[in-house]
Amino acid sequence: MNHAESAYGLWTLVIINSAIFIMFAFSFFKPATARDWRTFGAFSAFIVALFVEMYGFPLTIYLLSGWLQTRFPQLDLFSHNAGHLWSTLLGEKGNPHFSVLHIASYIFLGYGFYLLSTAWHVLYNAQRQRSLAVTGPYARIRHPQYVAFVMILLGFLLQWPTLLTLLMFPILLIMYGRLAITEEVEMRKQFGSAYDSYAQQTPRFIPKFRNKAALP
Repeated sequence: MNHAESAYGLWTLVIINSAIFIMFAFSFFKPATARDWRTFGAFSAFIVALFVEMYGFPLTIYLLSGWLQTRFPQLDLFSHNAGHLWSTLLGEKGNPHFSVLHIASYIFLGYGFYLLSTAWHVLYNAQRQRSLAVTGPYARIRHPQYVAFVMILLGFLLQWPTLLTLLMFPILLIMYGRLAITEEVEMRKQFGSAYDSYAQQTPRFIPKFRNKAALP
């Protein structure tokens, strides 16, 4: 289908949007160690890859263009709405920004950034006091910051899936899982039995939604 104006090649928007989300996450996460920078670097690479395809060059649309044009002959491949592939593949009509998946993505993004912020404040205060972080989100899960990053990434995938970010997502899950285990080894060395007691009562990533007894 012919299009009046391409929605891509907008590299200024790529830079602005990438910078906004990366700096927003940086303001909450504040990486200090080499492990923190690896975590944040992987997140930043995902964000840049996402916005390059969203506003710069639609690599996924380009690679799938033959199949998409055959399956959806009326689809304007170079319109911005075409990049919302979940809506296209599910045959949804109307503005994809108001679809169920898009609304769900806002929930994941909003709660992800909220969790990242609250977890950082708890961890920052615990580090200042040289104590174990066990309050706030740390009372429910042992690694809320990693969970927050995953929620944010998942939120973006629900909005704008690309081949590259879909490939990166499971790799980042494995990376964050390994970093979490490494972090736990360090916490056991530093806090000993206190951390063992905390770990026995608190799930690593998925919270138990029940009343939790106060930690000693």
